[in-house]
Amino acid sequence: MKASIKIPSGLNEITLGQYQQFKRTADKLDESNEFLLQKMLECFCNIELKHVLLIQRKDVLSISSEINSYFTGKYDLIPRFKIKDIELGFIPNLEKITQGEYSDLNTYITDWQQMHKAIAVLFRPIKESKKGKYSIIDYQGTDEFAELMKFTPLDVALGAYVFFCHLGSELLNSTLNFLKEEATGAVSQWAHNSRQNGDGIIQSINLLTEKYSTLIESHANPFTNALPSSPINLKKIKLNSKNLIKA
Repeated sequence: MKASIKIPSGLNEITLGQYQQFKRTADKLDESNEFLLQKMLECFCNIELKHVLLIQRKDVLSISSEINSYFTGKYDLIPRFKIKDIELGFIPNLEKITQGEYSDLNTYITDWQQMHKAIAVLFRPIKESKKGKYSIIDYQGTDEFAELMKFTPLDVALGAYVFFCHLGSELLNSTLNFLKEEATGAVSQWAHNSRQNGDGIIQSINLLTEKYSTLIESHANPFTNALPSSPINLKKIKLNSKNLIKA
């Protein structure tokens, strides 16, 4: 029996939900674990794991390498996208973000298994669009749209994630610079009895800055699995097996 595998041609053809499914396994295994290659095809090509085992190894390596190559570029913010017939837009003005939006976003953005909830905070259905500008519906929590957001294209999710991390880095750096200036001023004013403590404050802030910079850099590419083969542009691989059900 012949069957075909639909290989995604880019991150826009992989959903956030598929990535979450793969990451649940990837986080538990070493990058060199052979099972990750099989899991990649299962999650990103929508093929049952038992059928992956029937594919020739050279094809498994080629397909997994091609998919892995999609995660090596830059992730730009994509402010508007569609899921089925629903058009969703990124929060138009982050300066007007509500406390509820901020609290929920701060809770979900650090956990990829809850990233669909973070996306439900950052993106909502567009209620009005005119001359390139748009408005989105008011935030009422994540319950209504969280499950829908699992179908968010992965390039949209990664772009929003990296954008928010960079934004957080800029905000933190501004805060740290302010604190350093305040601490330096305090040291000068009370040098006779507080210089030692002041130096400690500045040193701690510098250390925090270094740690946060490292954290942001690691967020830039959350998919770091290196695969052993060179990418080959294969859009469909034909399989021959009496036991293989048509995908």
